[in-house]
Amino acid sequence: MQFFVFDASYVEKLRSGDVQVEAHFVSYFSELIRLKLRSRLSSNEAIEDVRQETFVRVIRLLRAKDGVRQADRLGAFVNSICNHVLLEHYRSKSKKESSLDDEPEAVFVQQGPTALSVLETEDTTKAVRKILSQLTDRDRKLLQAVLLDERDKDSICAEFGISREYLRVLIHRAKQSFKSLYIQQLGEKDSF
Repeated sequence: MQFFVFDASYVEKLRSGDVQVEAHFVSYFSELIRLKLRSRLSSNEAIEDVRQETFVRVIRLLRAKDGVRQADRLGAFVNSICNHVLLEHYRSKSKKESSLDDEPEAVFVQQGPTALSVLETEDTTKAVRKILSQLTDRDRKLLQAVLLDERDKDSICAEFGISREYLRVLIHRAKQSFKSLYIQQLGEKDSF
């Protein structure tokens, strides 16, 4: 795709309704807008709706009394309008979905955990316990106190006889040790 530099004469022709310039404008920005929206919207219809609404608003604003003041910023202007239209699309979609709130929640949401999530949680718990058991006693106690028990840091400092600054260093080192063991364990799992 060739990037195009917009100038005042281009914008003026677009404002006045020049058919060739309008065709170029729509062709040029359609491709860019589709690229942008492809990762954000799930259906071609939604992409097309947002694209068309973006063009309607841009042309309307271009032809308004004040229009676009900086022709070289036309690309940013179109992108900004597209972002606004996209946000409105998200809001309108969420309003339609929220009308489903009238229905009982049990119809739409499974109440308990799935068998897979239970197994994953158990596996994660086992892996964390195994790694914690491999850490030094001090690292294990620090991580337990700070992360799992969520104890007050001043009381932890008093228990270990250290300052808050040094506690931060020790926690960082303990996390690094944990991370190394975790990555090592992942590598062992993948080798099976």
